[in-house]
Amino acid sequence: MPTVAFWITWVIDQIGTLAAIFAFGHCLMQRADAFTAADRKTKPLWLAITAASAVVMGLAGFYGQGMIFWLAGAVASLVYIVDVRPKLIEVQRGGSSW
Repeated sequence: MPTVAFWITWVIDQIGTLAAIFAFGHCLMQRADAFTAADRKTKPLWLAITAASAVVMGLAGFYGQGMIFWLAGAVASLVYIVDVRPKLIEVQRGGSSW
């Protein structure tokens, strides 16, 4: 019978992997010129980073020996979500209203 710790790590693993897939999907749908306008590298680079993080997180898992790779993928996808994504949204809306 699975323990509570197993279920907690399983939920963290699934949510993190879904976040990485979301980051890749969002990146895929953005205009390439928005990345340079937002001063956030290039679209092909972010596509590669988010795709790699989604694959690594899907294969490695949050538990066991693959955890360090899972954490690296989580950091990469979270950087996209909390730093790059808001800037892209701001640029594509026409800048801030301040």
